[in-house]
Amino acid sequence: MADKRLPLVIELGTEELPPKALDDLAAAFARGIVEGLEKRGVAGDYAAARTYASPRRLAVHIPGVAVAQPEQNVERRGPAVAASLGAGGEPSKALIGFAQSCGVEVSALEKLETDKGAWFVFRAVKPGQPTASLLAEIVGESLKALPIPKAMRWGDRDDTFVRPVHTLLMLHGAEIVEGEVLGVKSGRLSQGHRFHHPQPVHVADADSWLDALRQAKVMADPAERRERVRAEVARVATGGGPRLSDGLLDEIANLTEWPVGIACTFGREFLDVPPEALVTTMETNQKFVPVFDGNGRLTEHFIGVANIESRDPAEIRKGYERVIRPRFADAKFFWDADLNAPLADYQDALKSVTYQQSLGSLWDKTVRVAELARIIANRVGIDAGKATHAAALAKCDLLTRMVGEFPELQGVMGRYYATRQGIDVDVADALDSFYQPRFGGDAIASGKVGQVLAVAERLDTLAGIFAVGLKPSGNKDPFALRRAALGLARTLIEGNLDIDLRATFTEAFELVPEAAFVAGVKPGKDGKPPVVDIGARRRELGDEVHAFVLERLRGYYTEQGFSVDQFESVLAVAPATLPDFDRRLRAVGEFARRSEAASLAAANKRVANILRKQAEEAGASAIPSTVDVAHFELDAERELHAALGEARRDAEGMWRGGDYTGALARLAALQAPVDRFFDDVLVNAEDPVVRANRLALLAQLKATFGEIADISRL
Repeated sequence: MADKRLPLVIELGTEELPPKALDDLAAAFARGIVEGLEKRGVAGDYAAARTYASPRRLAVHIPGVAVAQPEQNVERRGPAVAASLGAGGEPSKALIGFAQSCGVEVSALEKLETDKGAWFVFRAVKPGQPTASLLAEIVGESLKALPIPKAMRWGDRDDTFVRPVHTLLMLHGAEIVEGEVLGVKSGRLSQGHRFHHPQPVHVADADSWLDALRQAKVMADPAERRERVRAEVARVATGGGPRLSDGLLDEIANLTEWPVGIACTFGREFLDVPPEALVTTMETNQKFVPVFDGNGRLTEHFIGVANIESRDPAEIRKGYERVIRPRFADAKFFWDADLNAPLADYQDALKSVTYQQSLGSLWDKTVRVAELARIIANRVGIDAGKATHAAALAKCDLLTRMVGEFPELQGVMGRYYATRQGIDVDVADALDSFYQPRFGGDAIASGKVGQVLAVAERLDTLAGIFAVGLKPSGNKDPFALRRAALGLARTLIEGNLDIDLRATFTEAFELVPEAAFVAGVKPGKDGKPPVVDIGARRRELGDEVHAFVLERLRGYYTEQGFSVDQFESVLAVAPATLPDFDRRLRAVGEFARRSEAASLAAANKRVANILRKQAEEAGASAIPSTVDVAHFELDAERELHAALGEARRDAEGMWRGGDYTGALARLAALQAPVDRFFDDVLVNAEDPVVRANRLALLAQLKATFGEIADISRL
């Protein structure tokens, strides 16, 4: 009986669920059902389980689930045999009590021999429970484990869920699985489309559930609904090509159960407004699909996706056009009004906007960033005037009407206003691009002025927030410093900005007000402000934030296929600039693929261990700084010395020119003489002069590879 399998469907009918959370809720619900069945030993075709969801339901369908658990082998260990029987073999009270708790006589108990002695045990075979008797509990467990940020109550019950629950359908084959969850009893009735099929939907069996809903104008399969949205958008598109992002597609699919495309238009006068503002309104606020012409310009056409197949779609179109017009009119008013004032006019107002209590206003931050931009621009050969001009204007658009209404357009609007006001194109572009990368996978700023400003902005943010003691901890990162650190590192590397990062952080901390460092240290037990050595605090935090940035690079390079060992080998030699770090790491990656790499890495590790032990026993000064060929006794050491000198002369010009790949390729030729040295030479020779000379040779070998990376870590 337990081997018999029938299809199972479980569906929870609710009020409209949050569209952005729907996919995660559905996946977690289905996962909870499957794990609950597996935990109880119920056999099933769980690899073929399908997750379903729509705005008003969460569901899972499993093609085959056993009708019952298999037989359960029960084993309970009782008291030790030695302590349970008297001299005449009579059972102790503890043994009798154990037998009674198992529902048997003492004579029915068995003995279990172990390394620690013999024990009485009770063994029995318990018939498995019907699957139907387990499902209500499993559903309850799954719902409790859902990732619900904020639950709600409804009616007069104490039960909570993300939205009110109205139906619970549980069918195993054609049979109803009896149960109650969240105050709702199970049955075979589902919910149809709210408007097209408001009456309950009768479901005959588990396998007919999906088709029964489709007949009731509900597409319960999210993948099917997404394809329907794509098809509907393409069907009604006019005047150009619709731009339907994956994120918008998911939201629309999770807002509709029977998607129908509606072609709409807006007044062409609104096309004077920057397209980002109009697109933001359409996509983010109204979930409409914008349409672009063949040249990538926004057109007056857009597409709405209704959750109803109307007999009069023109009325829906009028509604969509009516709802978007006031938003566009506001955007046009903000745009026109903001153009009346130059961006620089907002600088005074920045002085009244607090950035952070101990770090001053947005204008104070602007001044610090401008100075850092000047320093960095001069170092990398970029026009410092443009960099400081961009820094001075970078925060001004935050106070415009448009950004006040659409905060996500900060930077974008700065670029548009600057361009309209005739500001240099490099400066105007930098006002937008310095925010890049805005998210994972986003590109860095394309222009050099934007890159310099991006670096200066993130340097000041990291230095300032670390100074006031608000660095990230655990999962908390309210100032997004991890993202800022990675953005800083990526901009330096991908923009090839060769600046000494640690030294530049020192300059950034010099610009941070002293009050910030005091605020970052907790008061003493007496409640009085601590006495802070500002200089020492700057140095300490400089080291800390520098390490924080380097730590962000681990994941960055892991995603590119570099190993932790390779990363550590370059980190050990502490390159001053991140572009130099990048070049060294890529060279190490190439070197690691060579046939000589493993042997040379092992040899360098051996050398490092020998030198470390020598330093611990006799001090590093016991190793001479030069090698004296007169003290060589064996051909192997003479050969290694000659090969090392020649290889170093050839490779030195390469690594000084940044060609670390070429340098390591040249040093790879040392494998044979290094191997022969360790085969033939006893480093710890009895003669202290010979021993010291050999240690000096190994120290030179290690130092030569160390000009690029510590390959002993590979």
